[in-house]
Amino acid sequence: MNTPPSSRVASFGQTEINWDKLDKKRFYVVGAGLFTGVTVALYPVSVIKTRLQVASKDIAERSAFSVIKGILKNDGVPGLYRGFGTVITGAVPARIIFLTALETTKISAFKLVAPLELSEPTQAAIANGIAGMTASLFSQAVFVPIDVVSQKLMVQGYSGHAKYTGGIDVATKIIKSYGVRGLYRGFGLSVMTYSPSSAAWWASYGSSQRVIWRLLGYGSDSKATVAPSQSKIVLVQALGGIIAGATASSITTPLDTIKTRLQVMGHQENRPSAKKVVKDLIAQDGWKGFYRGLGPRFFSMSAWGTSMILTYEYLKRLCAIED
Repeated sequence: MNTPPSSRVASFGQTEINWDKLDKKRFYVVGAGLFTGVTVALYPVSVIKTRLQVASKDIAERSAFSVIKGILKNDGVPGLYRGFGTVITGAVPARIIFLTALETTKISAFKLVAPLELSEPTQAAIANGIAGMTASLFSQAVFVPIDVVSQKLMVQGYSGHAKYTGGIDVATKIIKSYGVRGLYRGFGLSVMTYSPSSAAWWASYGSSQRVIWRLLGYGSDSKATVAPSQSKIVLVQALGGIIAGATASSITTPLDTIKTRLQVMGHQENRPSAKKVVKDLIAQDGWKGFYRGLGPRFFSMSAWGTSMILTYEYLKRLCAIED
């Protein structure tokens, strides 16, 4: 017989901190600073991935290394941070929306699956997956315009793409040409990419953690009386983040490639449709074209996911309300 939710939480000792045990004000303020730091560290990977995905067939830069070399040669280190200002401006409200939706939905989802008496990893996968998908859906309203603008800045002057003076210039030209809906170019594909990606990531993270804890002797049926050390908790969370990144990137890279090309190929009289993007990718590289940038995307999702989850779990410990 499976352990009820209250016992489930207790069995993991201090490894999980529920939403109702957090100081929300401190959580949002401190979180904004911590996640900004993580974004600064990992942003160049997004630039490299995006350039790989939009490169035309005649461009010589077909590997992550050659892209980095080209950026540093032409623009120096600042080239690795094109569009960063736009991203960081929208990241704070988007992150607040995402994390709030994630935590509140997770609580409800666990209550929903508890009567099904599934195994602990399965319960965690379903509840975390539902929470991850819901949070992504809510935050896309902010993330998509930021994505559209920042990606155009990432590839400006590259492979025939237009140049801009900054994020405001990009947004102004898009609105002038296509109206506000131009900022939501690829919104459907973004939802189709990020929502399953978020669901896969959080489902993998939640279930893999429980499998690892069980292997270490801390499962719900464990008789261990001593809580795991902080270093062991961090190690398990990091490993869960790597597994989650590998799973999510493998599943969603093809959709991400289509979405990225669709979003950056703008300001042309005949903007390509998703169908044409798919045909062009197959014509240029065959089916492997859909996995352009898989290496950087895998690294990005694993590195970002691991850094993010460790930061997130650390943030929750910082903001936990003492009993």
